[in-house]
Amino acid sequence: MSATHHEPASTRSKRSPILVTGATGKVGRHVISELLRMGIAVRALTRNPGAANLPEGVELVRGDLSDPATFEASLQGVERVFLLWPLLTAEAAPGVVGALAKHARRIVYLSSFGVRDELEVQADPITSFHAAIERQIERSGLEWTFLRPGGFASNTLWWAPQIRAEGVVRWPFAAAARSLIHERDIAAVAVRALTSDGHQGAKYVLTGPQAVTQAEQVRLIGEAIGRPARFEEIPPEIMRQQLVAFMPPSVVDGILDYHARCVKEPEQVSRTVEEVTGAPAHTFGEWAIDHAADFR
Repeated sequence: MSATHHEPASTRSKRSPILVTGATGKVGRHVISELLRMGIAVRALTRNPGAANLPEGVELVRGDLSDPATFEASLQGVERVFLLWPLLTAEAAPGVVGALAKHARRIVYLSSFGVRDELEVQADPITSFHAAIERQIERSGLEWTFLRPGGFASNTLWWAPQIRAEGVVRWPFAAAARSLIHERDIAAVAVRALTSDGHQGAKYVLTGPQAVTQAEQVRLIGEAIGRPARFEEIPPEIMRQQLVAFMPPSVVDGILDYHARCVKEPEQVSRTVEEVTGAPAHTFGEWAIDHAADFR
């Protein structure tokens, strides 16, 4: 191992580019913006560089995590990687993690709130592939940090067409209380783990600062856009009929069952964002203000 591996991360931060996968997604874009603000070189992996629309100064590289050969080509000179997994299985993970282990030193992986370390078999397919990738990374010899965010506040963009059209969200489980997180806060923790020491081996559970019911989320969106918005509860069976038209039934049932549980058991609230970054996590109301244009 070369001497550079023993330097503090801060002394290398402006020399070695950080590779960001999922670069054109909600979290990836914020990771890139913050790294650029800090003066750190960024290399963005994307399947279509011509359509990436990323800030000036980002090095765009073409690659696909489903093809580890294309991914490995993007790792030359890279020591740190932000990994967001875009696939619904972990079949390609051994090749990708193997390539990482040959080139990089540190990885920050965007995993899932639902992963349970004590379970050999996870509760659903999504947490299963995240857990499988975590295990691959743990065995790789890389320095690693796992981010386990809860629900993304941006998932409420599903409601945008209804709010724009009528100001009414027809959805089940008005009282389901979720601690949704702003994508900016996930990115802030990721950047800290990428650029400073002390995060190796951490499994950070990330949430918003409070659990907010779905009805209250809609009300806060209305406040952000300057006109009333309300939640109109519908039976779960009706919602299921709509969702199975474009999602696997097992996934739909998992979503509905989870929201039903959140009516009686609000999601946990973690203070990790503030502990890691020094700033409190954004509230759902703040997220709604940031995204008001999407609902108008």
